[in-house]
Amino acid sequence: MNGSEFPVQASSSKKCGTTATALNEACFCISLDRQVLANALTAQLGNSELLELLEARCPHVFAARPVFVSAQRLQQVVEVVSAIERTVSLPAWRAHALDSAPAIARHDPRGARGVFLGYDFHLDEETLGLIEINTNAGGAMLNVLLARAQRSCCSGVKGLSPGDEGAGGFERAILEMFAQEWAASGEQMPLKRVVILDESPHSQYLYPEFLLFQRLFSSAGIDCIIADPAELTFVAGSLMVHGEPVDLVYNRLTDFYLESDNCSALRTAFLADAVTVTPHPQAYALYADKRRLVDLTNAKLLEDMGVDLHTRAVLAEYVPRTNLVARGNSDQLWQNRRSLFFKPVTGYGSRGAYRGEKLTKRVWEEILNGNYVAQTLVTPGERRMTADPQVRPMKFDLRAYAYAGKVQWNAARVYQGQTTNFRTEGGGFAPVFTLNPEEERTVSNEQPQHASYVYLLDETGAMEELPHPLYVALVRSETSIAKLAGKRFRLADWYVAMSDGKPSKVVREWYGWVAFDEQGNFHPEGGSPNDGASSGRNVDASALPTPEEHDRLIGTLFKSE
Repeated sequence: MNGSEFPVQASSSKKCGTTATALNEACFCISLDRQVLANALTAQLGNSELLELLEARCPHVFAARPVFVSAQRLQQVVEVVSAIERTVSLPAWRAHALDSAPAIARHDPRGARGVFLGYDFHLDEETLGLIEINTNAGGAMLNVLLARAQRSCCSGVKGLSPGDEGAGGFERAILEMFAQEWAASGEQMPLKRVVILDESPHSQYLYPEFLLFQRLFSSAGIDCIIADPAELTFVAGSLMVHGEPVDLVYNRLTDFYLESDNCSALRTAFLADAVTVTPHPQAYALYADKRRLVDLTNAKLLEDMGVDLHTRAVLAEYVPRTNLVARGNSDQLWQNRRSLFFKPVTGYGSRGAYRGEKLTKRVWEEILNGNYVAQTLVTPGERRMTADPQVRPMKFDLRAYAYAGKVQWNAARVYQGQTTNFRTEGGGFAPVFTLNPEEERTVSNEQPQHASYVYLLDETGAMEELPHPLYVALVRSETSIAKLAGKRFRLADWYVAMSDGKPSKVVREWYGWVAFDEQGNFHPEGGSPNDGASSGRNVDASALPTPEEHDRLIGTLFKSE
């Protein structure tokens, strides 16, 4: 390889890609830093027990890499959340929703709104669709940890992450949210004791998150006890746990209307206005009952309720059409099943949910005999977790945590299969990295502030410049290079500051091994020599250039001026 045989063109992107889709497809320079995660967990609890518990209980709760979402998409999410909040606040909506709910949902929750509403979306380049709303969305504290544990080998993505500052702000917002719930109940005394409530909490998959919440409340001087509802008693007008009075229950139960026998003490205390419960039965009836998705896509109903034109337009654009499943429309739904997703009205966590194209006649009969809705299918986003083109990209959805109609935090859930799960290697919760519109320009009249320069070095030290757009195309398996077939190279990826369209300074260097198969297709080499010697920036020490090679790289870069 003597000199460049490829047309030389530096990437015009200010980051390491041009759009969120491109980054989800071809950016592998950010990963979960397990050591930083361990340090964060140790700092939270003062010991390493939580890390050990997470690894044993939740081995796939954290995705290997972040997900990229444009600022435009996130603004659309904000618009949807605001539109739904405006709709739910209408007296006609409340009357309609509560009319079909159990009596406990009509009980005034003492002003509490309900913490941790979770708005789940599917999105790609063309569409954004609200899949469902949850009233006890889990994972918030785990996502705080996750935001603090990302490492990057490319300066081009710095600033896209919420990072430690954003995570700290979210923690403060969580505490303020619970304080507002307590104050809304009319209580004048400070919040003293919170119970995190779930069935057999110590056996729950997300039990480690309960410990993180417990630590957060303790840091604010609030006693926090993790308990099963059977541990509660109602004595002399007070809800008690282990003999101590309870001020507020952070409700993680999936018994949304507190109907089971072991919820009797909580149910009695709630109806007696003796405790603040959040989220509460009324919040579930107003937001999360799947029939509300049917109502949100019923244009005439919304108009009759007094929903304004702008709000109706937002809902029509971003909430996929949803219908109740009944014998009367069963033939039409079966005929159109491949474009539909079926889920139970009172389901949660993807239980009992089916993609229409996979339905059997037996399951279809179960759906018809059950209480289901059919939602127009919106495909999830895709995130490639490895540069190996033989490995399929994973799916992801976007979760917006919201309170009082305001989005507090965005997270992604990465998975394989029909629905979200935490059983996929490399999947789990992922931080959302955000690109603003300026960063997403694929064509710009402005000179780029930074550019990526990529070089291949063979075993003899011969050097070839690989234009960044070609490199991205190789990673995506959109092209191959026949003349490199069967060869192996060290890859140097330099992130360079630009001035007047010319390289001015090398900001960051990355090195690794790549190979081309017999057809000239690109393959990264995870098992390169001395792979364990990688530095904290994912740089493979065995791929580093010699001092002489480095000097030649510098010379080649600045000769390109």
